[in-house]
Amino acid sequence: MKVLTPIALALAVAMPVAAQAEGNPEAGKAKAAVCAACHGQNGHAQIPTYPNLAGQNEQYLVMALKAYKGGNRQGGQAAIMQGQAAALSDEDIANLAAYFSSLPASGK
Repeated sequence: MKVLTPIALALAVAMPVAAQAEGNPEAGKAKAAVCAACHGQNGHAQIPTYPNLAGQNEQYLVMALKAYKGGNRQGGQAAIMQGQAAALSDEDIANLAAYFSSLPASGK
């Protein structure tokens, strides 16, 4: 029987998570129109209480959207985000995350 070293075990566990976050930015851009109402054109919110999504970490966006979809994220605008995320597939989530993470955080 083969025993995995701690490094090999960590890589084996992390690989599925990394694979989940690989989305298509162009497909995400096409899906992101509804996001603009709150998060602004190109992911830069005009309303101070809404977060900018541009330049955000891709895996963070995936985890956040999945948490909203699962009803596990609460607070501020959770009810709105839960409704939006409920309609998204895992592929949609990965694509949106890839799109917003590809945008410049500075807004320029």
